[in-house]
Amino acid sequence: MRARDVISRISSVLPEVPKPIRAPSFNEKLLWTGLALVLYLIMSQIPLFGVTASASNSLYLYQVIFAANIGTLMTLGIGPIVTAGLIAQILAGSDLMKLNFSMPDDQRFFSAFTKVLTFVFIIVEAIFYIFSGILGVSVTGNVALIVILELIFASIAVFLLDQLVQKGWGIGSGISLFILAGVAVQFMLDAFSPLPVNGQYFGYVPYAINETIHRTLNALSFRAASMPSLVGLVSTIGFILLILYLEGVRIELPITSTKYKGFSGTYPIKLLYVSNIPVILVAALIADLQFFVTILSRYASVTPYLSWLAVMVNGKVEGGILYYISTPQPLPYTLQDPLQMTTYILFVTLLSVLFARLWVDVSGMSASKAAENLLGSEVQVPGFRSTKSSVTSILNKYIPAVTLLSGLIIGILASTSAVLDVFGTGIGILLAIDISINYYQTLVKEQLEVIMPRLGEFLGRK
Repeated sequence: MRARDVISRISSVLPEVPKPIRAPSFNEKLLWTGLALVLYLIMSQIPLFGVTASASNSLYLYQVIFAANIGTLMTLGIGPIVTAGLIAQILAGSDLMKLNFSMPDDQRFFSAFTKVLTFVFIIVEAIFYIFSGILGVSVTGNVALIVILELIFASIAVFLLDQLVQKGWGIGSGISLFILAGVAVQFMLDAFSPLPVNGQYFGYVPYAINETIHRTLNALSFRAASMPSLVGLVSTIGFILLILYLEGVRIELPITSTKYKGFSGTYPIKLLYVSNIPVILVAALIADLQFFVTILSRYASVTPYLSWLAVMVNGKVEGGILYYISTPQPLPYTLQDPLQMTTYILFVTLLSVLFARLWVDVSGMSASKAAENLLGSEVQVPGFRSTKSSVTSILNKYIPAVTLLSGLIIGILASTSAVLDVFGTGIGILLAIDISINYYQTLVKEQLEVIMPRLGEFLGRK
């Protein structure tokens, strides 16, 4: 039996959400989407049995990107789903897995492969979190087994909720919905949470109001490193305005249809061409290194040989190479160690540029692949021949340069946002804005699909 048949059979026995027999109404889709969101938010607040550990600041960006909340049922978040999807896309885009997506059989196999890979990562990551010590060294024996089962079942529930939304019951993507919810919750907590922490309101707005009333205005500028500050509030507003501007910057290449005469349009090449993928890969790399070091640091015989890579103190990285690429303290506290701030920004930025270049090549976003897609859609660039070499040469004028610039911008946004203490992180805000724009476009499309049949009936009666 071929490996392809084995994967398809395994996929057929794994749980999944069926597509709706009839298309749900717009209100029904809103209801199912809201239900998925509420369930995700509830699970992100339910603590794991026997676990008291919470994520360190160094894993904060990882949590934002993967909609995770370490120490709760959402400890893994959407990590297994995203990781499996990225690997599957890399294998398909780099032609290591030969697939023709115009063929229904290949489409079904790709979905089955991604599904099986997701379940593999769910199990592997659940076990890995226990043995890495991220959830605490006290999680052993029967408690560890219970926690692993909790993580597996919770992650399967997230997978099914994502399918529920994506397969037509809801609107948009479950993954995007959960990321947006996670960023929004963190932003609201940073800005408006009235809960007291160390005798102060955690949210900056209630804190500022309280300090203003008591006329302690000199305390408004800076707070403890773990608390939202004025610098963070101003930086957040600036980042939102900057990202909104960058999202609208694009190169529009004129195209015309070779099938329908008179039809013309544009092929947009966004400035943020690779979107958030490079920073997701950087965050995953740093987190994996931290997990790896945490596991090894539990063995006293190995610890002395790790000092060049990382020095662990009470579960936190306090020295070594890993310290200088981990998320630094926000301003002004990061100025106590400007070398760490500098190396972190340079590392994240340079690696984002590298990953941007690699991602375009392996994910089917290169000029050559884009030319194939354009020609496959039966369009051409006016004034040029409809050949792959001709269209590729045109796209090569823009895509390589935009790719590197996109990686550079994303890397700078992600790294400097940590230093400036942006609410929800800069990359979180970038993800939220990008997802919000896509959701707006999806909602407009959904509403048009509701309106147009009625308009057709009206015109028919006339």
